[in-house]
Amino acid sequence: MTHQVKDTAPPVTRVPAAPRRRNLPARLREWTFLSPALLLVAVLLYAPFLWTTYLSLTRYDGLGDPKWVGLANYTRFFQDDVLWVTVSNTLLWVVGTIALLVGLGLFIATTTYRSRWGGWLRLPFLIPYAVSGAGVAVVWGFILQPHGALNDVLSWLHLPGGHSSLLLYRPVNTIVMIVAATWQGVGVNALLFLVGLQSIPNEPLEAARLDGASGWTMFRYVIWPLLRPLTAVVVGLAIVASLKTFDIVWVLTQGGPGRSSETLAVTMYRDTFVANQYGRGAAVAVFLTLIAAAASFTYLRAQLSSRRTVSW
Repeated sequence: MTHQVKDTAPPVTRVPAAPRRRNLPARLREWTFLSPALLLVAVLLYAPFLWTTYLSLTRYDGLGDPKWVGLANYTRFFQDDVLWVTVSNTLLWVVGTIALLVGLGLFIATTTYRSRWGGWLRLPFLIPYAVSGAGVAVVWGFILQPHGALNDVLSWLHLPGGHSSLLLYRPVNTIVMIVAATWQGVGVNALLFLVGLQSIPNEPLEAARLDGASGWTMFRYVIWPLLRPLTAVVVGLAIVASLKTFDIVWVLTQGGPGRSSETLAVTMYRDTFVANQYGRGAAVAVFLTLIAAAASFTYLRAQLSSRRTVSW
């Protein structure tokens, strides 16, 4: 009679091998390939920012040598009566750009994606992007200026507003300039969202259709979550672009009337190149850079944390 003896030995645990350290020649090769890009970033990004930071601590009019004044330029900037106006206008640009540029771009992309004539329907929104910001401002200045095209149309239709200019009153002047910027850039956002829609695989869409999803339900629970990574990129680009808005505002109103439509970028240009106060303009530039960096970092961190929460 044979007896079967069970193997009660504990299982052997394999210890993963320690990763091999790269030798010195391999690291040198890596840094050799990285050095051109690092040098380019240092020369074109970090060096100008450090020089601007230094100028912001001096009094400099473009002639002679800068004179050290410490934080006087920042103190004067934060004590300026127009500070709240410029900051609120800049924030209004951020909110309006996200709501109109990103929202309308997503709407155009989703409504024309499956259309037979989708390419022709998107073409009128893409053409204005070929025009520069100054050119867009000239076109919309013809429409919005006193006794311009809009006033003539409203007067002909006997509608209110035919004898007033939308560029003369705050915050209406900022809102109409946001509309002008939307007219220029909404087509590109629609094109980016279209690329995202084309990259969505058909399997989840077909599974959702079999479950009875369609219309808003399909978009809300299937398409929109799959577009979130691309939406994060589009919104991030829109935030940075809105914070540095300059050309449309300067050509249409030059920040007026009475600096009522001025943004931080316009304040930086006015202090630097109009008033020849390079130190004050540099202080505004540093402040605007820190705001843009903080907004981008906060937004991207929130997006990454939410993505980890969803994946968990």
